[in-house]
Amino acid sequence: MSKLKHENIKTLGELKAAGYSYKSIKDELRVNLLEKISNGEETFHGVWGYENSVIPELERAILSRHNINLLGLRGQAKTRLARLMVQLLDEWIPVVEGSEINDDPFEPISRYALELIKEKGDKTPIAWIHRDERFYEKLATPDVTVADLIGDIDPIKAANLKLSYADDRVIHFGMIPRANRSIFVINELPDLQARIQVALFNILQEGDIQIRGFKLRLSLDLQFVFTANPEDYTNRGSIVTPLKDRIGSQILTHYPENLEIAKKITLQEAQLDQRQKEIIHVPELALDVLEQISFEARKSEYVDAKSGVSARMSITAFENLLSAAERRIARSKEEKTTVRLMDFMGIIPSITGKIELVYEGEQEGAGSVAETLIEDAIKSLFPSYFPKISKLERKDAETVYDELIHWFFEGEGFDLLDEDNDQEYRNKLDSISPLNALLEEYHPSLAKEDSYFMKELLLWGLVAHKKLSKHRFTQGYQFKDLYGSYIRGL
Repeated sequence: MSKLKHENIKTLGELKAAGYSYKSIKDELRVNLLEKISNGEETFHGVWGYENSVIPELERAILSRHNINLLGLRGQAKTRLARLMVQLLDEWIPVVEGSEINDDPFEPISRYALELIKEKGDKTPIAWIHRDERFYEKLATPDVTVADLIGDIDPIKAANLKLSYADDRVIHFGMIPRANRSIFVINELPDLQARIQVALFNILQEGDIQIRGFKLRLSLDLQFVFTANPEDYTNRGSIVTPLKDRIGSQILTHYPENLEIAKKITLQEAQLDQRQKEIIHVPELALDVLEQISFEARKSEYVDAKSGVSARMSITAFENLLSAAERRIARSKEEKTTVRLMDFMGIIPSITGKIELVYEGEQEGAGSVAETLIEDAIKSLFPSYFPKISKLERKDAETVYDELIHWFFEGEGFDLLDEDNDQEYRNKLDSISPLNALLEEYHPSLAKEDSYFMKELLLWGLVAHKKLSKHRFTQGYQFKDLYGSYIRGL
């Protein structure tokens, strides 16, 4: 019902006159989803990369009136999908006023609502709840109890009402009954102790609950959504088989399949200050490198593949990348700047906190692994912008990079400092004539503000392919040829 209509409906009699009819939450979701699909509307806004995989499966599960388990590694938008299901609910629904469990006026289930309607009939007061209030979420932790989820006897209520423990009015309802006619999400389901999972059997299959021996036939109306990592993620536990059997659809989520989708997610989710957006230019290539780091991490021999690499890594890395550039221009008192490849050293804390290392990675050290991932990302993207460098080359074979490598051979090294202002940074890169020539040959139409990042990529790419050396010192980086300085010292 529209907001305008429901504002004037205060009693059960007025609700009947308005032509209201009861719908279960699963039917509600189903009807509204079909309407959106028929109208060509987007059903799960802001979720990228799932258009042809997860979302169709989720829509089919909703149309089938299934409870749903979203199974996938961390950072795959499982909870986001569950929260977006709220938009498929009716905007407003009526409840019996004062009901603890959102009793529908036409289908009351609690003792309170049944007695109130019996007493007042069509004058029973009606309240309205918005769809945003019909979403309940519980993180499964080992300390969750049956009382938390389903309910327990409340001694204080029994004392205040002067009732015995045999009276069902002394029951304090848990989260699940209070979420009647709502979407109820249990995150990280395997963390729930097996005996607590068993307590969900009847709720999922028959829709009723039992508390401390009370035989309550409360036909709860709920849409359950569970989220879980694959069962082999840790040794913490698993979803018990009979519970899995009662969940209608299990849907596998996944990470972005290409850079374009990954960039959309990062740009949408990053928490940026408006000033950062205005004063810092981010070349498209910089975004590609940023996302490629996550792709490299997911296949790295140093990173635990079972743990996964969350999309949050790219998001927080992007925030750190802009902060590194912002800090630099604050120190140099400049008004604007462009992200540099050197700024990527500022994202290392975002990487080390987001990846789980295997034994070999622990031996290397988290910081070293992070630097390796950045170098691997550059190495993977390099052939998309410049001629590929083969692992095996004929002796004395000429390459397009010979002049640039010779420039470093003849020189004493080339320093780029962290605190160089934009003019100093550009002048240094412009001073390498073979570098300018390569950029002119392979990217003649590249915008000037993006060209310096591309020049850096070329230098770092040659380092990654063992054509130049790169040395970190306190204030920045020094690029040199691999052997020239050694030969001159003989």
